[in-house]
Amino acid sequence: MFARTLIASTLIVAGLSAPAFAGECPADKMKADAVKPVTHGPKGVTDKVLAAIDLSKEKVSLNGHMMRVRKLEIQPGGIVPWHSHAERPALIYVVTGEIVENASNCAVPIIHKAGEVARETHATSHWWQNNGKATVVLLSFDIQSDPNDNHM
Repeated sequence: MFARTLIASTLIVAGLSAPAFAGECPADKMKADAVKPVTHGPKGVTDKVLAAIDLSKEKVSLNGHMMRVRKLEIQPGGIVPWHSHAERPALIYVVTGEIVENASNCAVPIIHKAGEVARETHATSHWWQNNGKATVVLLSFDIQSDPNDNHM
């Protein structure tokens, strides 16, 4: 009994310490230009910069780049419009809710749930939609190179 409890506890702790990456495109659904750009504008989305660091003043000395933390709230039916991460890598932490990503390189929608992290790299172009009945809250950690890029 003690051994089973110890093993179960170890598995739970190991699961909590490992990063949880949000749903990714299944390997057999990866396809270039699977989803075409859409013209939906932002709908039911607030995007607030919580903090930023000018990276030109840091040891990495990335002139013209800011590291930011933003909070996005997407209302039911809300849309984060089509955008690219060619110049703005990001990590997205899903705080609450469930949201659907429509990625250019995936033939099926990708579902992201609370507690997961989505990775957005130079290869990412996509749009997101809240199909649920509750507000979705995301924290976006990104590197901004264009001061006019307000994401939406």
